[in-house]
Amino acid sequence: MSGLQQAIVAGGCFWCTEAVFRDVVGVADVESGYIGGTTENPNYKEVCSGTTGHAEAIRVTFDPAVISLADILDVFMGTHDPTQLNRQGNDIGTQYRSAIFLSDDLDRGAAEAAIGRWNAENGAMAVTTIEGPATWYPAEGYHQEYWEGEGQRNPYCLAVIPPKLQKLRKSFAAKVKTD
Repeated sequence: MSGLQQAIVAGGCFWCTEAVFRDVVGVADVESGYIGGTTENPNYKEVCSGTTGHAEAIRVTFDPAVISLADILDVFMGTHDPTQLNRQGNDIGTQYRSAIFLSDDLDRGAAEAAIGRWNAENGAMAVTTIEGPATWYPAEGYHQEYWEGEGQRNPYCLAVIPPKLQKLRKSFAAKVKTD
């Protein structure tokens, strides 16, 4: 992982945010998981219950020589609705909150700047929290790369993910991978 950086963000269902970031230039890997709660080694059922305090999140590994941390955070802020408290669409609960998690690669200033840029550009106030550092727990294997497999047969994913990908391509065209 020499030279690569990581950012952990939560913006609703991790299947949806993972699908977006798999299409972003400079992104080497996206892992779905759980962060920000009190239960050690939580599983999907526990997190979905809303009782663990964890958020469904993604850990984005990226090459800062190709895409900046600021751009990663701008894509995150611009491809979900950061004005909804503990909710994204029909997904309701603290596990679906909008959050940026601090780590070695991500300081509070970068997170605050990204939220500030989004607020200024959209004339709205994001409820995105800045949390952590906190322990990262990878989600179960069947959640990884979900859109590429099972997700394209899942009615929920078919309703939610294509509009997010469309928003990515429209608002961040220069940051989208080309095949």
